[in-house]
Amino acid sequence: MVNGISLGSVYALIALGYTMVYGIVKLINFAHGDVLMIGAVAGFFTMSAMGDATPVTLFGAFLVSMLVCAVFGILIEKICYKPLRNAPKINALITAIGVSILLENGAVVLPFIGPQPKAFPTMTDKSHTFLGLTISNVQIIEFAVSIILMIVLTVIINYTKMGKAMRAVSHDTKAALLMGINVNRVISFTFALGAALAAAAGILFSSAYPQVEPYMGIMPGLKAFVAAVLGGIGSVPGAVLGGFVIGIAETLTKGFISSTLADAIVFGILIVILVVKPSGILGKNIREKV
Repeated sequence: MVNGISLGSVYALIALGYTMVYGIVKLINFAHGDVLMIGAVAGFFTMSAMGDATPVTLFGAFLVSMLVCAVFGILIEKICYKPLRNAPKINALITAIGVSILLENGAVVLPFIGPQPKAFPTMTDKSHTFLGLTISNVQIIEFAVSIILMIVLTVIINYTKMGKAMRAVSHDTKAALLMGINVNRVISFTFALGAALAAAAGILFSSAYPQVEPYMGIMPGLKAFVAAVLGGIGSVPGAVLGGFVIGIAETLTKGFISSTLADAIVFGILIVILVVKPSGILGKNIREKV
């Protein structure tokens, strides 16, 4: 359960990026998992440049990585998705898959990344015993950072002017535009915010599984997408709930059934939820007038 909660907190951060982008522009950004890889790479070079892995260097890696990925998210939206905003949704979906492939294979050919995995700098692993449970400092950091970022995101969405604009655009883009809201700025901010959360997830994931390579974001990205659908795509609390459920389900499967079946169980959950409750646990069915 401890392993599942720590892993689920990483999935939840990634799922938040999926669900926010979908809530604003109704797009499944399949390149989101590869933004996690960009964040992990940025964190790797930052920590390598700063020296030994300490809380200070880890904090610096978070700042640099989240800033780099926020800018990267804005560029992806401006260059790849904005020209297709009024095109059929399938065009944007195909473009998202293309961006994902471009990022993965681009990282392979770049000389400073390359195809070979790189060892991510990690702090000395220390275990703490609490109520009979053995918890490592990496797991504590994963959970604490995830909760802090989720709280910050909640404050931004519910108590800031930009957050109010995000909710307005999500509810009705045309009405928000008529009310004077800069929709393009809101969409860019949403991509930046989601990419920053993916960067933080990349640092946490690399701390738990200490290596960085170009294809590292594929499976976490897909599982976070399952988490977003499970919780209710477009629902921020749903993404958090789905992330923890998927993380716990995966680790319980590895612990009590078979490690080889873990991925099959996770994607089986996606099939079940699409059949039983397509809107997700916290999602709502939307009626459209035709």
